[in-house]
This record gives sequence, C-alpha cells and structure tokens, in this order.
Amino acid sequence: MLEQYLPFVGLIIFGNIENLVLSSQGVVAGVNPVKLGIVSILCVSMWLIVGTFATQMLIEYVDFIDFIGGLAIFILGLQAMFKSIRGE
Repeated sequence: MLEQYLPFVGLIIFGNIENLVLSSQGVVAGVNPVKLGIVSILCVSMWLIVGTFATQMLIEYVDFIDFIGGLAIFILGLQAMFKSIRGE
C-alpha cells in the first residue's frame, strides 16, 4: 500500500516541516494556540483525505505535483525566514 505514496515522500516530509514553521509563526504572532491547534489538525486531516483519494487518480502527474508543492514549500519557508529576520 505504501508503494503508491513513495513518489510523494519528499513532499510529505518537507510539507510537515513547513507546517511546523507556519504553526510556530502563528504562536509567535500571538494567535490562540488552542484555535491554531484545532485548525491545524483540521487542515492536516483534510489533506490526508484528499491525498489518499487524489493520489490514486493523479499518480501520473507526480513530477508536476512534486514541483509545485516543493515550490510552494520553498516560498513559504523564505517568507517565514524574512519575517523572522525582520522581527515581525
């Protein structure tokens, strides 16, 4: 069963790291941690459901999905670094 997810392993790992970065930004910004945790769990659950069903349908586009997902993670990471460097 896990073989179908192997092409997405990098995206899964770096996506989870980015989720941690975005969550920490929310805490630093003063967002209510309970609300942030609930929303984060809801989003992760939604993406788990979407990813489980969409993987089977879109496996032929794995390279494109990896590129777009990696680019989004890279841009969000840069944004987080710039904000933390400026002290926002």
